[in-house]
Amino acid sequence: MPSSKFKTAALAIAAAFGGTAMVAAPATTHDHKAKSQPNIVEAAQSTGVHNTLVAAVVAADLADTLGSPGPFTVFAPTDDAFAALPKGTVDTLLREENRGQLTDILTYHVVAGRVPAAALTQAIRRSDGHYTFETVAGETLTARLRNGGIEITDGAGRTTMVTTADVKTT
Repeated sequence: MPSSKFKTAALAIAAAFGGTAMVAAPATTHDHKAKSQPNIVEAAQSTGVHNTLVAAVVAADLADTLGSPGPFTVFAPTDDAFAALPKGTVDTLLREENRGQLTDILTYHVVAGRVPAAALTQAIRRSDGHYTFETVAGETLTARLRNGGIEITDGAGRTTMVTTADVKTT
């Protein structure tokens, strides 16, 4: 996959929070299977470990965006990742007056386009062991291969491992 696919922006949510992540790689809207697949928000709701993420997406008014034709790739933090933030952080971010800041944080974790794990792995190998790409927020994430998986590092040096890759969504 050409590197320009990774340099376009979209929606990813995990590296800034640390913790584990899920990568959602949407199917195309022309795919027959796409109609039976959940959208990104529905997929996150169904896991049982992304409840805080879903609440944040709703509070930031991004649910419709993530439910719209993409494709987007989302690095989704689990509830445990949110729980690791300083006490009160999530409650503060979920307030209406902090919607802009919450949107910035969430879009920091989204990448525009379909980023399958195999293509990302190939890009890492072709790029001397690390591959850097831009998020929808215009920030940089770096992917590396670690312990048989993909590790994502944000601009502040926080890392997380992708624990579930290529979740098909509409």
